[in-house]
Amino acid sequence: MLIYPNFLEKSTYTFYDGLMSNMPIVEADTSLLKKHLENISQPRDLFENPEGLAAIETYIREELISCGYDTRPIPFEFQGRTFHNLLARTRTADPKSARFIIGAHFDAVPSTPGADDNASGVAGLLEAARLLATFDEVAGIDFIAFNAEEYGMVGSSHYVRQLQENKTSLRGMLSLEMIGYTSREPNSQKLPIFLKPFYPSTGTFIALVGDNRASALLKQTKAAFKTVEGLHVEALKVPAKGRLIPECRLSDHSPFWDAGYPALLVTDTSFFRNPHYHGPGDRIDTLDLDFLTRVTEGVVRTVLSLSA
Repeated sequence: MLIYPNFLEKSTYTFYDGLMSNMPIVEADTSLLKKHLENISQPRDLFENPEGLAAIETYIREELISCGYDTRPIPFEFQGRTFHNLLARTRTADPKSARFIIGAHFDAVPSTPGADDNASGVAGLLEAARLLATFDEVAGIDFIAFNAEEYGMVGSSHYVRQLQENKTSLRGMLSLEMIGYTSREPNSQKLPIFLKPFYPSTGTFIALVGDNRASALLKQTKAAFKTVEGLHVEALKVPAKGRLIPECRLSDHSPFWDAGYPALLVTDTSFFRNPHYHGPGDRIDTLDLDFLTRVTEGVVRTVLSLSA
């Protein structure tokens, strides 16, 4: 089994350090992130809570429109019903240009408010979109709120098929999947046994996971995240599109991997750390808002590094 932990060597980071030093400082707004969490953290299963899901879809769309993005729903069929992903891009963007996607799913499993899973990812997406809207030089960025992730990445799989049919060129994709939970308790970080020697046993880091096609993106993203003061970053490169570690495939990046697009999972490691995963205890008061703020800044700095 070929697994590459802590993928970004110090020499590689030195290469990107000069690139990062010229970028403007960006500061995510913790109060806005909390506002998004408060508006999204409610039951929103596709079939048990359709009204709640629709209200959150409207909220996300209105927030993206307020940032100046051309925002539209992308319909898809699932189990006899029509659902939507939401796509936002700058109004001046060339639809034929190579795209870079920041994505996060907004549905949740039944009977949970889903604060970490995945209101945290959507909040990070919305705040990153607000911050990046102020940079004229940032081009070719799509923000996509995916639906039906909890039913097997249905929304993102549909979108990837559209990309392939349209022969869309894609520079990369970041999937923001549970990015708000930390624990400083000893041994709070669980891991597959073969990874335990390489990673911390305390759950205070953000994890970046990519496959072989995403090697360059993984390097640059980790370099960008490491410029955020106080943010602990760990990286993992997996072979075979992550199939040797199935837990690495459980979000909207995996359809992109399967299609050969470079994509990364950005995560607090989900059930390997958060004991409230898929349960009624996944509430806002369990989250680390400072951590969520720093992760969001890392996302923004990644995009800025791609535009430098």
